[in-house]
Amino acid sequence: MALISAFGLGTGFVLTQFALQWMPPRLGAAYSIPASTALFWCMAPFSIDFTRFDTGAAMLFACVGVLFPGTVAVLNFESNRLMGPNIAASVGGLTPVFAVCFALVVIGETLRLESALGIAAITTGVTLMARAKKRAAAPWPLWMLVLPIAAACIRGAVQPIIKLGLARWPDPIAAVVIGYTVSSSVLIMAALIGKANVNHRSDRAGISWWVAVGLCNGLSVLCMYAALGHGSIILVAPLVSTYPLITLLFSAALLHRERLVLQTAAGVIATVAGIVLILISK
Repeated sequence: MALISAFGLGTGFVLTQFALQWMPPRLGAAYSIPASTALFWCMAPFSIDFTRFDTGAAMLFACVGVLFPGTVAVLNFESNRLMGPNIAASVGGLTPVFAVCFALVVIGETLRLESALGIAAITTGVTLMARAKKRAAAPWPLWMLVLPIAAACIRGAVQPIIKLGLARWPDPIAAVVIGYTVSSSVLIMAALIGKANVNHRSDRAGISWWVAVGLCNGLSVLCMYAALGHGSIILVAPLVSTYPLITLLFSAALLHRERLVLQTAAGVIATVAGIVLILISK
């Protein structure tokens, strides 16, 4: 489930490049997140076990929804627009560093040597890929790194909170329904208050692209929550963070922007080695 989540997240980064041609990130998020929310509400009557409803868990899921996925989506979309999908995805691959730190403090999970080495290898791999892509891309100021790093920090912080909620109410569908509903409300209100203008190209095609992005990201989050319900954060977070590999492959195939250089190859090898180490540790 964690690797499926990585696949969906990596695909979403590439589709965002197409969606950005039609409308800006803040307005696009107001379409993409509610699209996933609608899908999850359609699934809810058939999937959620309401007999196990837990108020505390529901409050945790709602608190997560204030920042994730809404705020993270806007940060990712904006960094994608400014730096491109490959760099934004690679820097976002630092999520397991934050997730594991929060897991050690909040939940008290134990970090084994193999897992630590695996996380280090994955972090090194995505850093190498990001450095290679920055050299090949148009120059951009270093302050822009704040956007994907902030998104990675939030994404890492919410994982132990979701883990705590799922321990009380083990239902990933309920978690995404509540969290996405809160995020959708925040994004729609922000779009209305800000009076965001839709440019002349914001037609059905543009909305369709943003809906596709939302569904990819939404299903990715659902799979991540399902994985967190059965596995430790130290296992799940690093595996989900391998999504830059998917972004790399799809960027080369669909955007024709990726050129394989030595640093990129080394980053791929390090990332795959990190995955192997983490799986061996379990």
